[in-house]
Amino acid sequence: MSAQAVAARAGSGASRWLALAILCAGQLMVILDGTIVNVALPSIQESLGFSPSNLGWVVNAYLIPFGGLLLLSGRFGDLFGRKRVFTTGLVVFTLASLLCGLAQNSAMLLVSRFIQGAGGAVTSSVTLAMVVTMFTEPKERAKAIGVYSFVQSAGGTLGLLLGGVLTQTISWHWIFFVNVPIGAVAVFMAQRNLRAEEGAGKGKSTDALGAVLITAALMLAVYTIVEAADYGFGSAHTLGFGLGTLVLLALFVVRQAKAADPLLPPRMFKFRNVSGALGTHTLMISGMFSFQFLAVLYMQKVLGFDQVQTGFGVVPVSLLIGLMSLFVAPRLIAKVGPRPVLLVALVLISGGLALLGQISADGAYLTDVFPATVPLGIGFGLAMPSLAGLAMSGATPQDSGLASGMFNTMQQVGASLGLAVLSTLAASHTSTLLGDGTGRADALTEGYQLAFRVGACFVLGALVVAATVLRNPPRPGAAPAPRPAATQPSETDTASA
Repeated sequence: MSAQAVAARAGSGASRWLALAILCAGQLMVILDGTIVNVALPSIQESLGFSPSNLGWVVNAYLIPFGGLLLLSGRFGDLFGRKRVFTTGLVVFTLASLLCGLAQNSAMLLVSRFIQGAGGAVTSSVTLAMVVTMFTEPKERAKAIGVYSFVQSAGGTLGLLLGGVLTQTISWHWIFFVNVPIGAVAVFMAQRNLRAEEGAGKGKSTDALGAVLITAALMLAVYTIVEAADYGFGSAHTLGFGLGTLVLLALFVVRQAKAADPLLPPRMFKFRNVSGALGTHTLMISGMFSFQFLAVLYMQKVLGFDQVQTGFGVVPVSLLIGLMSLFVAPRLIAKVGPRPVLLVALVLISGGLALLGQISADGAYLTDVFPATVPLGIGFGLAMPSLAGLAMSGATPQDSGLASGMFNTMQQVGASLGLAVLSTLAASHTSTLLGDGTGRADALTEGYQLAFRVGACFVLGALVVAATVLRNPPRPGAAPAPRPAATQPSETDTASA
């Protein structure tokens, strides 16, 4: 079914914006749960008796299935209908949230978090695809992607604030219970207001072997990355599981080349903007995660902030992201295209992280953290709509769910990679300084400084990829480049013209 046909069936005017609100409500719950747990970990440890070495699995049990199932779920959305996939994931996520809140021991919480991560992946994988197929007019699509990008980018920082408030004022159980009424309403509204589109899977196989291989490979990749922070990147554990990941990926590539109906069609890698946007996104998120994780630690361990103060400390970033992604980015993208906007945004993000690389042990929020929140908020608010638009610009309507899943997969891989690399660097440098007799506050601060500077380098790498690979998609009304009559239009043709 064409994008125009899907948009027509989705309705027009207010009905499409209501559908967008429903999609974003589901997406916001999923994104919030990626960070809302972070500030509640000490309370969870005390309540359920987690050991220090096992506490990280409260986060990892969510990240591993989430990162592993995004690609598969996105393809299933293309084949069997995105509304069906979205609502199924939302139901699983909501029920798992209830189980997390009811958990009375560590085992029950970890199992429930795993199920919650799986439901979150299924929900999130098709959301962007549904947005771009509902909104086909360029200006409306830019606005809709801006709303989606605000939810994506600000949800993490909002989770830190909400997690701190709920944990400190009620209990950690409510960081999960809050999802239940929201999820129930979202499922009800989705059933009534999201129009079902016909999937492209009729008469096609589901490539079960390919599905098993890629899901296992992605889960193993996320596990390897997040555990590398504890084992070290050069350890036998990390190298062994890393090799296993590469073997699974190689088998998956061979399978896709031979399968009659491959799960990941090789044509996807011919789309220049899809490939370039995925690489840029991974590097940008890896660097930006140093703010979402390490700035929080700096405020708590060096500046002495409590959970609520820390949450409010990241509010300026969320506000600027909202302003940029909802109001400024759509207008700029419509005027000059997404690529120039993205390049400026990446410069701002790297500059903000470089500023954080200058924090001091005897500093203050207004002088050390707040100045960096301005370029970070503006940059991230401009970058996410630009990247999402570029990533989806090259995919055909039949492959938009897969492109959406790939985009979200790279976000998850980037977050896991950034967390593992940057936290390991910070912890290792801090330990070395403590061993040399440096004071605790100074050692912690210098460790964070190093991580922020490396994060800035990741974003500069993203800038290089964006500048050399990405191209503005054709402007509306532009004459298409001539091509042989027998050749199907593709983004590679446009990129090479």
